Amino acid sequence: MTTSSISLVANSWLDDQSNKIRTKPVPWEGYQRAGLISPEELALVKRVERQPKARVESVLATDGQAFASLYLLLLKKVQRVDTMHLILVLIADALQDHEDRISLFVKAGETDPDMPYGPLLKALETQDEFVQLKASQILTVLLSAEHKPLPAHILEPFVTLLSTLVQGTTNPRDVAVQCLEALLPRPEVRSAVWSKPAIVQGFIDILKTQPSPQMCYQVGFCFWLLSFDDAVATEINAKFDIVAILTGIAQAAVKEKVIRVVIATFRNLVVKAPSANLPPMLVAKVLPFVKNLATRKWSDEDIIEDITFLRDELTANFNSLTTYDEYTSELQSGHLSWSPVHDSQTFWKENATKLNDENYKQLKLLIGLLQSSDDPIVLAVAAHDIGQYVKFYDRGKKAVTDLGGKTRVMELMTHTNTDVRYQALISVQRLVAHPWKA
Repeated sequence: MTTSSISLVANSWLDDQSNKIRTKPVPWEGYQRAGLISPEELALVKRVERQPKARVESVLATDGQAFASLYLLLLKKVQRVDTMHLILVLIADALQDHEDRISLFVKAGETDPDMPYGPLLKALETQDEFVQLKASQILTVLLSAEHKPLPAHILEPFVTLLSTLVQGTTNPRDVAVQCLEALLPRPEVRSAVWSKPAIVQGFIDILKTQPSPQMCYQVGFCFWLLSFDDAVATEINAKFDIVAILTGIAQAAVKEKVIRVVIATFRNLVVKAPSANLPPMLVAKVLPFVKNLATRKWSDEDIIEDITFLRDELTANFNSLTTYDEYTSELQSGHLSWSPVHDSQTFWKENATKLNDENYKQLKLLIGLLQSSDDPIVLAVAAHDIGQYVKFYDRGKKAVTDLGGKTRVMELMTHTNTDVRYQALISVQRLVAHPWKA
């Protein structure tokens, strides 16, 4: 994936600031007197300084290589932030709508190995928002056009900055998402991003703030690109609960493209890591959702194929599940709800002791939800299940107590939610009803 122009990363605040910066004078003569730039470099700068766009374009058409090298050299030399502003604007203007000029900046590296990325990476360290965002905009264009895998010494500092920007205020976040959207088609970028949990968490935080449909789509597109990585597909839901979050986004979406990118992401997750992703999709009720989507009319044939694939895979998985599989999937997802299994006396009679398997693995998950969740439904169901467990496995009372479950259930007897209080009361009664069996 390459970029044809720098408009790939567009931001109105950057555009407004750039317009103001173009009109500001820079003391180039003073730099020359101080020995920072040569007379020849000064003469070149004067040919484009505060000139009409048509004039600058004419100059770049004949002497593009000289100016590409000059801009990078000036960025390397100059420390003043206001001058860095102008140099970055000049570089961006040169690249705007001119993919052919990317090679001019790359060629600067033939005479100086620090070029073209060294000065731009140094600019990222400047504690100035415009410098960081404008340098990110330019880096994204240059890196997207590279034919070889990006080396770690270039990629790492840029991804590190993006991990900060994506958690920032509106403009940094907007630019960071677009930069990542442009770079994530590259496998080495997917690996680098996955090694920075703050980026994925930043994406999730954006989705939780009711963003615009366009931002929903862009973040969804980033998740789709990430899902091509095997490690991401295997681990992302366990670490970030992404299935439930994206399902909610798709269910609330009014734009077809938002639904399309979520369904395409789910398809990748199922193809690459079915055992990790099918169970949480069933818990998140993705199957009835895609069945509903299958009845709609779509303008894009790809989404029809993806919906059919997901429906068939989820149906096959659902039909092969035992009720205990359903229960453990729900536990692992953390999204307990009043599904029929919780109230089934037959289920608990047959399966209560299975919570003891693998050193009480499922019981620990259940108690963990009691201790960590702030969702009243999850707390009520978990408290209820503790009561069911000890009702059908009396010896489990000691395990529940030892794992901190009894103390937590007693605390929930004073919860603000009436159902939580009620379920906690029933469980406590069962926990204290009989002495433990030896």
